[in-house]
Amino acid sequence: MKVLFDHNLPHKLRISLTALGRHEIVTASYMEWGDQLLRVAGENGFEVLVTGDQSLVYEQNLTGRKMAIVALSSNNWPIVKNRISEILAALNRALPGSFQAVDCGVFSRKKLGK
Repeated sequence: MKVLFDHNLPHKLRISLTALGRHEIVTASYMEWGDQLLRVAGENGFEVLVTGDQSLVYEQNLTGRKMAIVALSSNNWPIVKNRISEILAALNRALPGSFQAVDCGVFSRKKLGK
């Protein structure tokens, strides 16, 4: 499966998922794509977009698209590194036009111990 990682995801996640095989994963930064990412990615044969942008479904018109979207609840490596298997499972389940949210946990700045 041809997978595009949005600009906001850690490269360590791409490396970890690529090491598990099965998917060709490229970053939007590597492709030097900015605006109209969903349209350009679809035109270039990408089947899945993985993003940490939780508001994507509210900001973009997703009607009629063929590319699947996997949205992570966090893009913070110390959080997502513990959810590699859940992210890989979402990629494996991705169907054209589908949207999946993967709960990886969230980053919190709360001070501990008080």
